[in-house]
Amino acid sequence: MVIFKSHQPPIDLPTELTDWDWLFDSRSKYSPINRYPPNELNGFRNAVTKERVNWADVKNYSTYISTALVKHYGLREGQTISLFSQNTVWYPVAMFAGLRVGARISGASPAYNVEEMTFALKTADAKFLMTTPSSMEVTSKSAEAAGLPKSNVFLLEGEVPGYMAVQELIEIGRSFGEENQTPVFKILPGKKNKDITAVLPLFHIIGLVHQMHLPVLLNEEVIMLPQFTMEGMLNTIVEYQLGELLLVPPILIRLVRDPIVDKYDLSHVIRFSSGAAPLSEEIIQLLQKKFPKTGFKQGYGMAESCSCITAHPPEKYAYKYAHSGGAICASTEAKILKEDGTEGGVGEQGEVLARGLQVVMGYLNNEKATRETFDEDGFLHTGDQGMIDEEGVIHITDRIKELIKVKGIGVQCTAWMDWSSIHLLRVDWINP
Repeated sequence: MVIFKSHQPPIDLPTELTDWDWLFDSRSKYSPINRYPPNELNGFRNAVTKERVNWADVKNYSTYISTALVKHYGLREGQTISLFSQNTVWYPVAMFAGLRVGARISGASPAYNVEEMTFALKTADAKFLMTTPSSMEVTSKSAEAAGLPKSNVFLLEGEVPGYMAVQELIEIGRSFGEENQTPVFKILPGKKNKDITAVLPLFHIIGLVHQMHLPVLLNEEVIMLPQFTMEGMLNTIVEYQLGELLLVPPILIRLVRDPIVDKYDLSHVIRFSSGAAPLSEEIIQLLQKKFPKTGFKQGYGMAESCSCITAHPPEKYAYKYAHSGGAICASTEAKILKEDGTEGGVGEQGEVLARGLQVVMGYLNNEKATRETFDEDGFLHTGDQGMIDEEGVIHITDRIKELIKVKGIGVQCTAWMDWSSIHLLRVDWINP
């Protein structure tokens, strides 16, 4: 058996911790709340309104919201909360509120129409829905079509007559007193966090991993733009002197071609990161020419691998490695399955298979798709053709199974995986 292993040291994974315990428990050695004084805690910030919640705020508000949902609205462990919203600091607060009491979280793209959102609500069997005023027209119609009562639909921010906002849920939860908050969900004896379903992915997995969990662990500030505009993004990059820019290929293309970019001083940028879709040779060359003092990295993966299977390590940030997908991530293994069914070695091409802590448990209520995509040894069939070179770097050469992406989002594929399928993620992939 030819299995390619990571050159990184394996992850020391605490298997008894939930998301909440890991990031917010008063006894957790990982929680930034326990590692930094209050005045040094970072958090989520709205780039436009400057509204901000630090990690201690997130913990407190999430606690009150979860208590209100459980004691006042009947939320039960294992039920699903759907989040249908543009970027807002209250999105992660609501997400962690659900995780705190053992709920599942289903994220939906704010670009969904009524039909798509109705399908998402029914597939995830959502019992609660949180949204923003800009999505209320689709929200109300899809909630009605999915049989979700209006009383279980809440606003993450803003006001709409007839709907309660999470800020009101906070006050309801606070009214029970600090000693009477709903207990935190715990993993039962004999179980591990990899056995517990917590997080159905946001409409883009990178948001869940890189903006909703990793920054909390690292105590890094998260700046949120409610809606994307090129000017708004560039203003934010300059205002906060952002050093590394993690951008999907369509935005990188605009960076090298849109004349508005020349109006901004981006000399402080040291590195570009990319993912979600291939980046052409032409754009890589233009990026290096326009920003010669920068480095470049990208990751290769999919929603089913919770973002990355491979990524560029620091020693391979030079542009000469930009054409590859990087090296195998820590605690991850990969195989190359050739057309004849044998396993390929260095330099041999075939379908890329991956196994690791970050690989999902399967597809929700779709055993057929799960059997077809995951083998008996736990390897994920990616549907991509590639090879691994002598440096342990992966090169993706083709797509075996049909997939169309628009701006980094999968919009159509063959019967092996419905693009709108909901994935069950393990709690354990998020640990450092």
